[in-house]
Amino acid sequence: MRVETKRLLYAFLFPCIFVLLLWLVLLLEKGLEADWHRLGIYPRTLSGLKGILTEPLIHSGLQHLFSNSIPLIVLGWCLFYFYNEIGFAVMPVLWLLSGFFTWCIGRESWHIGASGLVYALSFFLFFSGIFRKYIPLMAVSLLVVFLYGSSLWNMFPVAEIVDPSISWEGHLSGAISGLIGAVLFRQYGPQKPAEPEEEEEALNEEEEPQLEGCIEQKE
Repeated sequence: MRVETKRLLYAFLFPCIFVLLLWLVLLLEKGLEADWHRLGIYPRTLSGLKGILTEPLIHSGLQHLFSNSIPLIVLGWCLFYFYNEIGFAVMPVLWLLSGFFTWCIGRESWHIGASGLVYALSFFLFFSGIFRKYIPLMAVSLLVVFLYGSSLWNMFPVAEIVDPSISWEGHLSGAISGLIGAVLFRQYGPQKPAEPEEEEEALNEEEEPQLEGCIEQKE
């Protein structure tokens, strides 16, 4: 199997395992006839803090989870394919930041679901491509806008008017987290290749001190 094919498949591995875990959690909850919504985030309460870790794992039903599953696989693949060097560092940062901001700004109700993580991934991928000014990564940014740009309105209070069950605070928190993550990791992972002129200047700067050192040694 070619290296590039392996890389394509490997990038799918973690997102698919993660989504499978989400479905197993939901099926287990339904099979036990349990109600795990209290594992979500309840803003500004000590008991609600645990939801920062568990919120993305809990969903209200099949439709809720299905609506998050495809974006998680698509965006997760983009992260682990284009940013494979930093993917496993980025994910927990986005997870924890989006949960923390939801805990800070959310209305007084239980917030559950992985949609905040979806928004975090979207904004991370978008801004990372813009910051790096590298055409292949900027193409990923445009792809994210094309696929999920229409969901931006779900980040604002108007979404609550349309559907009170939507946690626009969670979506906004995810978006903020994605932007912060893109800033934090902008110097890590793939970068725009240096232009030929820049490479020559860098080589010249490295060579000059070495020549001076040789002259000093001869003296």
